[in-house]
Order: sequence, then C-alpha cells, then structure tokens
Amino acid sequence: MLFRWAAIAVACLHAAYLVYVVVGGFVVWRFPRTFLVHVVAAVWALVVVAASLPCPLTTLQNMLRVQGGQSPLQRSFLDTYVRDVVYPAEYQNTIYVAAAAAVAVSWLGLAFRQYRRVKATRHP
Repeated sequence: MLFRWAAIAVACLHAAYLVYVVVGGFVVWRFPRTFLVHVVAAVWALVVVAASLPCPLTTLQNMLRVQGGQSPLQRSFLDTYVRDVVYPAEYQNTIYVAAAAAVAVSWLGLAFRQYRRVKATRHP
C-alpha cells in the first residue's frame, strides 16, 4: 500500500511541476531569486517534449506502481492524466504554444519589472 501512495504522491508532484512550468515565471515576479529554478524546470520540460524523452517522474511513478502491485501506465503522464481530460488531444500543439507563450510573457514581464526597478534606483 505504501508504494501505491508513493506513486500517487509522484503523480501529484508531476502535476504540480507542470503547473509550475506554465505559471512559475509569474511566481518569479514575487520571488526573483527563484528565476534559475524556473529556467531549469522550463528548459527540462522543453527538452523532454522536443526530444520525446521519457520523463523521470513517469518512470519513477511506474516503478512505484509495479512495486505496489499495479501495472505501469500504458501511456505517458500527459496522455494518461491530461490530454483528453483537461483538453482535447487535437489541441496538443496549441497547448504547447500557449504554455511556451505564458513562460515567454512571464520572463519578458520580469525583465521589464527589473528594468523599471533599476531605472528607478538610478534616477530618483
């Protein structure tokens, strides 16, 4: 039973990671020192998607599921829990572009905020 709960915890962590990738840049506006954490999270997500790499969180979840007597996921985390649950599969590319746009807007907004802050301190 412990392994099953651990697999659920990993699935929750995976979902939180995906949310953080999309909106974490806006969190950085409030906590600028976390920018590098968001960069690493966003770049890792891009690499996994672009190179079709297996996600280590899915691998860990599957390992825990097997240890708990369950079968591993037959598809990826996104295919199992997100695609066709949160949005229709035919919008996958649109969702990827929207997520990338959210990251870009958050980073541009952060740069603008930093620019204004520096400008305000130089010209009181």
